[in-house]
Amino acid sequence: MTTTEDPSRPVVRLRPNVDPRALRRGVPWVYADQIVLDRRSRAIPAGSIVEVQDAGRSPIALAAFNAASKIALRILDRDPGAAIGPEWFAARLRRALALREALFPVPYYRLVHAEADGLPGVVVDRFGSAAAVQPNAAWAEAHLEDLVTALVAVTGVTEVFKNGSGRARGPEGLDEDSALIRGSLNGPVEVPMNGAIYLADLAQGQKTGLYFDQRPNHAFAARLAGGRRVLDVFSHVGGFSLAALVAGAASAVAVDGSAPALELARGGAERSGVADRFETRKSDAFAAIEAMAVEGERFGLVICDPPAFAPSKSALEAGLRAYERLARMASALVEPDGFLVLCSCSHAADLATFRSACLRGIGRAGRSAQILHTGEAGPDHPVHPALAESCYLKALFFRLGP
Repeated sequence: MTTTEDPSRPVVRLRPNVDPRALRRGVPWVYADQIVLDRRSRAIPAGSIVEVQDAGRSPIALAAFNAASKIALRILDRDPGAAIGPEWFAARLRRALALREALFPVPYYRLVHAEADGLPGVVVDRFGSAAAVQPNAAWAEAHLEDLVTALVAVTGVTEVFKNGSGRARGPEGLDEDSALIRGSLNGPVEVPMNGAIYLADLAQGQKTGLYFDQRPNHAFAARLAGGRRVLDVFSHVGGFSLAALVAGAASAVAVDGSAPALELARGGAERSGVADRFETRKSDAFAAIEAMAVEGERFGLVICDPPAFAPSKSALEAGLRAYERLARMASALVEPDGFLVLCSCSHAADLATFRSACLRGIGRAGRSAQILHTGEAGPDHPVHPALAESCYLKALFFRLGP
């Protein structure tokens, strides 16, 4: 890697009241109110690679810069003279790949988990010979060709789809355009996971097509499913329900508001050999739960895996009320000594806060509860020690009394 200083590289300085030691200890972000934002720095194009200096003009690191973003600097390298190009990307990708190959026998996993894998704002999910890339920061969009070139060289994937639907792209000033940029995709991709076969639609599906982060929680829920009726609410492509069925569940009902997602779930059930025990219902989740309660439906295992009800701190209180309501309503569908799984992907709601909301809801339903297990994202979603946002997924497993 080249480490010669580039005199043409723009410089961005920290404010005098900002301690540079935090960056040297590994903090990956610098906010706009922590840097000198003058006419010169505001003129630096979004996504530019800059040298970060402390207030005394000593170089600290290399970063991606976006004056229009709340996160003005994303640290790329502690070497201020590093060259950001295909070999730099390849080195990061080789390290990420080595971890996943140690964890999984087949190439279906999250390959790059943004800052936690040294590629800020970049998500790469791998589906065998295909990969879905989310360049959710301006610098990643600007260097997408180098990233993809390195990705193909390091992993050998032949199809690469750019997904522009990431919620973080808007604040970075990026559009929502998606495109196939390598190879060809002929419909959904089959993904083996936890004994089931899932269908991931990289081009038209939600996010990158599949939620690899829930893999260990799917597996734990499947351990509880034997011989039971299962209700999978906010099911997407059947993550929990298909794993439960192949583990011996008596039957499963998947509820989701997306007809295409449920079609993929049915296709996965067919490929997994469990279609005769699988049912789908297209409905608003709360409406479906309410209707089932009125009908007297009961299940031995109920899972609720909603989208982020609290995607930001400003939405936290409303989100917690929604989690509490969901817990209360779902509890009514769980048979005595049955199991309830409640999930949150809201990084603004920490584990203790989310757990309290769930327990309030269960209590208000008149049910007692034992907490059996607390799950999180799988190890292909490593946590950056200095970035709480990278530890976002919570899955609480309860056994409910009469």
